[in-house]
Amino acid sequence: MPLDEYKRKRNFKKTPEPEGASTGSGQARSRKGPFFCVQKHLASHLHYDFRLEHDGVLLSWAVPKGPSLDPKTKRLAMKVEDHPIEYGDFEGVIPEGYGAGIVMLWDRGTWTPQTDDVDAALKKGDLKFTLDGYKLKGSWVLVRTGGRYPGARGGGDRSWLLIKHRDDWAGDLDITEFAPRSVKSDGDFEDILAEDTPAVWTSHRPAQGGETGAMLAKIIERAAKLKAERSDAPDATTRAKKRPSHKAQNQSRPKKRRSS
Repeated sequence: MPLDEYKRKRNFKKTPEPEGASTGSGQARSRKGPFFCVQKHLASHLHYDFRLEHDGVLLSWAVPKGPSLDPKTKRLAMKVEDHPIEYGDFEGVIPEGYGAGIVMLWDRGTWTPQTDDVDAALKKGDLKFTLDGYKLKGSWVLVRTGGRYPGARGGGDRSWLLIKHRDDWAGDLDITEFAPRSVKSDGDFEDILAEDTPAVWTSHRPAQGGETGAMLAKIIERAAKLKAERSDAPDATTRAKKRPSHKAQNQSRPKKRRSS
């Protein structure tokens, strides 16, 4: 079954992730075409989960450095287990176990394969497609590397590259730095954690030591302050934070940037 590996790795009594019982009919499905999303995931390491809807599941790749709009930049993308369609709308805190950390819905939209046979393209290891999201647009390709790319681990079939094609949406803008927040909540990691419970990681953090551990420690501290401020607030209206929304981020971004 398509989701067997996904379910085997998770304890749904402990994780808020969707179990995927209604595969193929989740909220994430778009009427305009197949759905795609990118989830920014702070776990043992910060990475971006790139997902494409196909045959009732979300095909998934973990992209350590996130997507790049620069066609000269080839991003390592490690193929992981298929996820349920419902996962495309997930944002929240995984308190323990596999993938423990914070998941942000960083981008979402629709995608169009540039081939009549997606399965054949995947088998060949060369999938070309067009994205129409809030942050990612235009023509892209996923290319299997055979495990020869630096940093690739776990076998040749898992190692791919995510590359932006040269078009009007390509450029040298670092989209992960320019638009770091959620397209679902407009929040950052600390906002998402504050909605849950920052104290859950006081004694055991999913990321410890190194740059990621230091980042998480700061996020936990900021989330605790946010939660305290919100609990002290007289009503919900005082909880609103003045921050640019994802719509404002996209309005301020040049609509067309040509690569040099």
